[in-house]
Order: sequence, then structure tokens, then C-alpha cells
Amino acid sequence: MDVIATHVNADFDGLGAMIAAKRLYPDAVLVFPGGQERGLRDFLLYSTLYAYDVKRIRDIDLHEVTRLILVDVRNSSRIGKFADIIKNPDLVIHIYDHHPVDEHTIQGQVEFIQEVGATTTIMTQLFIEREIVPTPDEATMMMLGLYEDTGHLLFSGTTPKDFQAAAFLLQHGANLNTVADFLVREMTSEQVDLLNELLKACQKIIVNGVEVAIASASINYYVGDISSLVHKLQEIENLNVLIVAVRMEDRIFMVGRSRLSEMHIGEFFQEFGGGGHAFAASATVRDLPLAQLLNRIEKNLHKHIRSRCEASYLMSAPVKTLSVDSTVEDARELMTRFNFNAVPILNDQQLVVGIITRQVVEKAAHHKLLKMIVSEMMNTDFQTVSSSGSLAELQQGIIEHNQRCVPVVDAGILVGVVTRTDLLRYMLGDRQLFADESQGIPERSGLQLKRKNLQRQIDTQLPESVRLLLHQLGTVADQLGLQIYLVGGFVRDLLLRQPNLDIDIVVEGDGIEFAEAFAKTTQCRVRTHEKFGTAVIVFPDGFKVDIASARLEYYDRPAALPRVEYASIRHDLYRRDFTINTLTISLNQNHFGQMLDFFGGQRDLKDKSIRALHNLSFIEDPTRLFRAVRFEQRLGFDIGRQTERLMRSAVQLRSVKKIAGVRILHELEQILDEPRVVAALNRLDQFDLLKFIDPKLHFGEQSANLFVAAERASSWFDLLYTGESYRRWMLYLFCLFDNLSEKGVSRVGDWLGVPLKDRVLLLEQLPKAKQLLKLIKQRRNKQIDPKNSEIYLWFNGLSVEVILYLMARSDSENLRKWISLYMTDLRREKVILNGKDLIALGFPPGKYFQDIFDFLLKARLNLEIDTREEEILLVKKHFSNSNASSSC
Repeated sequence: MDVIATHVNADFDGLGAMIAAKRLYPDAVLVFPGGQERGLRDFLLYSTLYAYDVKRIRDIDLHEVTRLILVDVRNSSRIGKFADIIKNPDLVIHIYDHHPVDEHTIQGQVEFIQEVGATTTIMTQLFIEREIVPTPDEATMMMLGLYEDTGHLLFSGTTPKDFQAAAFLLQHGANLNTVADFLVREMTSEQVDLLNELLKACQKIIVNGVEVAIASASINYYVGDISSLVHKLQEIENLNVLIVAVRMEDRIFMVGRSRLSEMHIGEFFQEFGGGGHAFAASATVRDLPLAQLLNRIEKNLHKHIRSRCEASYLMSAPVKTLSVDSTVEDARELMTRFNFNAVPILNDQQLVVGIITRQVVEKAAHHKLLKMIVSEMMNTDFQTVSSSGSLAELQQGIIEHNQRCVPVVDAGILVGVVTRTDLLRYMLGDRQLFADESQGIPERSGLQLKRKNLQRQIDTQLPESVRLLLHQLGTVADQLGLQIYLVGGFVRDLLLRQPNLDIDIVVEGDGIEFAEAFAKTTQCRVRTHEKFGTAVIVFPDGFKVDIASARLEYYDRPAALPRVEYASIRHDLYRRDFTINTLTISLNQNHFGQMLDFFGGQRDLKDKSIRALHNLSFIEDPTRLFRAVRFEQRLGFDIGRQTERLMRSAVQLRSVKKIAGVRILHELEQILDEPRVVAALNRLDQFDLLKFIDPKLHFGEQSANLFVAAERASSWFDLLYTGESYRRWMLYLFCLFDNLSEKGVSRVGDWLGVPLKDRVLLLEQLPKAKQLLKLIKQRRNKQIDPKNSEIYLWFNGLSVEVILYLMARSDSENLRKWISLYMTDLRREKVILNGKDLIALGFPPGKYFQDIFDFLLKARLNLEIDTREEEILLVKKHFSNSNASSSC
């Protein structure tokens, strides 16, 4: 008798493979060796599977089995009572499976074993090869198995063959509605309660640099389909490695998931009598207390999690070094500038001959030995590793040799260094870049909440033209052998799902060279800035991409402009203002979309916190004080406690006054352009930052009310749809300076370096507007309505910003009405006649023509004339040729 069987606690993949095997072995009997998962049991109740006459193992005589066809299993501990006959020498065994080998693996005379997402895929391939056409019902049951075992084709173990199998089954009638009905099910109340317990109990430990989450629960009743709960838990918490153990009655059910190659979850579960794939596994444990099982899990993790970390993935590069004839003073200056604790020493042949540490340098400085050369006191007993050096070698150098850094040397050439901090971060689990080889990210060390690929966000949030451009940039970088990254606010806003198409690119190498190479591949032009190694790519439609070389900045003194040197992407990001702006995305094609998070930017996005990268951030660049407030209000975040303390300390040191005012104007302009401008200015006032602009500048309730009125005036003008542009920030600047005297405004304008054209607005039009307010108030008190021509003269020549300031500044409804009349009607009034018309009327050319035009305009404004003929009659009536000639 031929028997087709699968594993105990059968799932849809086992069923689908059994149904497929029935087509290969038509005379065989289908047998379940044990129970089934809940979802499969439900399916059996409603399906037409009874037509296949599926047997239970107790319904057959095992001694009559001559050929055993095992599908989706080859582990003797998972086939129930069939294990009693597998050693029968007369038994022929055929195996179709996708699980890895373990100590309980059965050997078959015929085997079809492949590393694919589901055994159903193997069966489907045989159908294709042998030209077997499944019925729609068979295709649906096989699709159920394929979809379940590959997580709807989303699990990391899914292969191209799985997609091909799905396409074949769909082509032959697989019903996706049925698949959805049985695989996408609402959780029961018991499942919801259990999931909540697992979420509360979920704990994370670090093993060999890998974060492992372990969740456990104990209940006195049975809850089915734990695997779906584990999948939900993994998605909710975004876990790379998850192990769940749930005690139900007299047994413990274990389910595991892994997204990392370092942890083969199937091999790990073999320790507990279970098994599975590299990415998914399960086991059932009896006669063992839950607490003891959890201890065994933690104990066994250490021998199953493989550290694939090599020195090349941890090291920082390029390396700052000193020559053997450098002085202690040189070493001290370099260490202070770049915040290094150890520096390699090179000889004339560029070979590493020693390492000098900060402690040695500081002691030498204390003893006034600044002029001594470093070769006299460097450590020459040190260990190096190659770029393929193991974690154990690095540990030996740093721990046993007590080195602060381990030089990474290939063929005698220094290619990088691994510091104590690099190694510690890896060992404690901050591993965003210490990826498996498939990730290929070359940068080495840093800090991250979780590793993430943003390919999906790029595909769903960005226009097609931008997506194509990013791939083109990555392709050119690959051709040049350069690493290229998206950086800054673009990445931050992509994660926050906020629109932002300001593309900033950083290249590890020569940014200008890259920009020029890219320009040869498409229609664009390049503007360069040699001093900073930056370039701007400008496309024909005006779209721009900023390109920069990865660089490290240092400051000769507080608030000075930085000096720049080439560096790695990590060093480049460290010079930025806040952690949320240090996130970066690789654009190289072999790891396109991979996000790098060195400084906890994801964590702060999640916590909605603005945090500075280091304690001297605001001392080195005080403009960051204003920027912190801007980001806080724009994003709705909070400035972190430590960052706020650092800000107040910088304010007390009056750091702002040490920088050029034009840099403050730039920051102020951006703040005044923000939607939450009132809240931002209130925060600036709380931090005492406005007083650096002018000691009398204060933002109180009266100022806030003026800004609210200015916002209303601005919105009113926007709704006119005139198409006329204006600068909202300039309107708000007028409001901010409202209480300053003319001399005060002039003084502030000088310090801020306000451009000449804007200084005219501040020093001429703004005072005129304030005088006009007084004049209009007097007219209002006398209850005299002005003529249209008077209204025109009041506002003519004033910028839109000044007129809107007047509207906000006044509490007179009449004034608003007059401004509305001017903006919507009067300012567009034009005289019909021109100079040629006046000459034709016999008037000789002269400056008095302007008097005639002004006279006509006044009459038109006051509705005294309307047509061209009326203008001519008015000119003839009030201006004679003889008078005109005499006035010439």
C-alpha cells in the first residue's frame, strides 16, 4: 500500500503538498499522522476534501505500507507512528520537502529537496515539468499552502521559484478569495488576550551582538494558531529575532521567527525537539516547567547565534594619522580637533609603527613635553588585523592588549581602525550596519534603534521622476566605485511621511567629481564650490540636487565658520545639528534604500525629541539654537532635557553675539516662514534668544495678537488669487520689529546684514506706514471719508508686505475696507491716453505730461471719467496748448 503523509500538527503547506502528491501517486492513500492546525481544521469542515478520502493513521495497518511518500517533512520525530516503520528494510520512502537537515532526518530512496519557501512550490515545479494541469480546487489548496508558508510571499525565505509557482497556480484557477477567507482571519478574544500578554512579557537580550526578543505566557486553556500571533508580534515590535513560548495545559508550544542570517531559527529549535527553516520554526515541549525552558533558551542562544562581523564592517575610514616626527603638540591638537582617544603613527613608508593615546599625550603636556616627538612615547607593542579579521581577533587586540583602537591593515596599508566604542556598540547590539554580506553596507560603526530598508517608502511616497533620479545617482556612483547617500531632512521627512523634495546627497569621495560625471549621463548643468567640495546639479526644469563630499568639520574657536576635511559618512553625519537629521539612505544599487542610523535618529523620531549630537554643539554653532526651536515647532516635537540645558548654557555664554548677524537673519527668515510662527517666537523668547537681536525685543501677548492679525491679513490676500508673490516672512519681520524705534530698526538691520532692497522696506516704507496709521486715525476721528484718489496716494508705492502689515496693525474696519478697495481695484486703474496721444492733441513733449497723467488718473479713480473720449475732453478743458508750451 502506498501512503502519502505529512507532519503532525499539519498545516496548509502539508495539505497542499499531499493533494499535489496524489496526482503523482494516484493509488496512494492520504493520511494525517496526527492533528491539524486550527486554520486547517476549519478548512476541512467546509471544503470538499472528503472526496479524497483522507484517512487517520489509526484507520490503516502500518504493516501493509510498502511505500511511504512524505511531504513537507523528513524529520522522524514529526511523523507520529509512521516513525515505527521507517527502519523497515522493505519500506520504500519518497520525500518532498524544503526543511533543512537535522539529526532526525530520514533518508529516502527518492528525494526532492529544495530551499524554497514552501513544499507546495516543489510540487508545482514537478507539475510544470511533467505538464500536469491541476484542477481549480487542487490549485486553490496548493495556493493555500504556498501563501501560508511564505507569509503571502513576504517572508524573507521566499524565492523567485515561489512566485513562479504562485503564478502557475493562479493561471490554473486558484481562488484567492478562498485563500483570503482561510488565511486572513480575525483574532478570537482568546487570541487577543494572549497577544496582549506576549506584548507585555516581551523582553530583549543581546547575544553576540544580535538583539533577540523572548516572549512567554502561561494559560490554562488551548489557543490555536499561535504562529499568526507570533507574526503579528514580530510586525508590531519590528523584531529581527523572536522566540515565543506559551504553556497551555500540560505542554509548551514554541514558535520562532528570524530575519537575520546570523540566527538559523530552525537549527535552534532542534534543541527542543522541533525544527523548521532558517526564518521560521516551531516545537512542542512536554514535562518541563516554563521557567526552566526559558533558561535553556537563553543558554543555548549563545552557541547558535553566529557573529559574521568582520573588521571591515566595524572599522571607520579614512583614518587620521600622525607621522613619526610629529610632536606631542601636534597629537594633542589633532585629538582635540576630532575628539580622538588614540591615533595610529606612520613611518615614512606609510606603515603603522605605533599608537599614541590621549592619556599619554595629556601626561606629556602636563610635564611640558609638547615639543617631544610622538615616536619617543608611542606604544609599539600593538596588534593589527586584516579587513577580514574576526570579532575574536578584535576582542584580543582591545581587551588582551589593552588597545584603544585596532588598526586594520591590508597588504601593509592602513585601511581603517576599530575603536573600543565600535566594538562595544556591536557587542551590545547596536548593529544597524554590521549586516550580513547581502546588505553590503561598507560604513562601519554606529548606533541605531532598528535596521530598516526604506525601499517601500521610496516607492510609495516619491514621484516616479524622483525615484528614477535616485537610481541614476546610485548607478553613476557604482560606476565610479563610490558610496553615495541621501541625507538630512529628506530622509527624516520620508520616515515622517511629510512631503520634501529637497534632495541632499553625500558622496564618500570627491563630490564635485561625482557631480561632473553624473552631468555627462543626462541633461543638466553643474555649479561647484571648490572650498567645501560641494556642487549643485541643476536640471532644465529648475529642479536641483545638492552634492557634497563626506566631510568632517572642526572649529578654530566657538561660533567660527568651520574648517573642512574629507571623512567617512559617519563623520559627516556627526557634524550635523540634531540626531533626527543624521539619518541617511544608501543609493548604491546593491543595497539601495538601506537606512543608516548612527546616532539614534529613529529613536528620537519615535520619541518626538530634538536632541543635539554632542555637548559643544551650540557653542560651536549658535545658529543651532534657533534651528532647534524651528524643528521643535515644525514637527511638533519637544526639545530634550539635556539639549535644553545645553541651549540655556550657550545663551548664558552669549554665544550668539559671536557670529555674524546675517547667519541669524537666515535662521530668522526660516522661522518666520513656518506655519507655527507664533509658538516658535514664543519659544525663542523663553530661551532669551530674541534679546540678542535687540535687547528691547520681546514676544508677549500683544505681539502674538499682532501676528495672528497678520496671519489673517495674509490669508485674505492669498484668497484674492492675484498671482502676485510676496514674502510672508518679511510681513512677520515687520510685526516682530513693531515696538522698535526707527533707530532700533536701523541698528538691528545693520547687525543682521539685511540686503539693501529690504533695508528700504525697513527704513523707509515701514516708518511711512506707521505715519500713515496716525493720519488715518485722525481722518477717522473727524469722520471724513477719503476719496478714492486719496486712498490710492496713501498706499501707492508700498510693498504688499507693508500694506498687509498696515491691515494687521490697525483695529479700524474702515482702514481694512480702504486697503481692500486699493488692493482689489484702485491699484489696477490706468490712464488710457499716452504720450503719443498728447502729442497728437498738439501738446509738445515735456515733463508736464506726468502732471496731465496724474490729473487724469485722479479723475478716473474718483469715477469722474471712464472712456477715452472723456479723458480727451478733460485734457482739452483743463490744459491748453499755449499753457503747455509756456510751461515747457
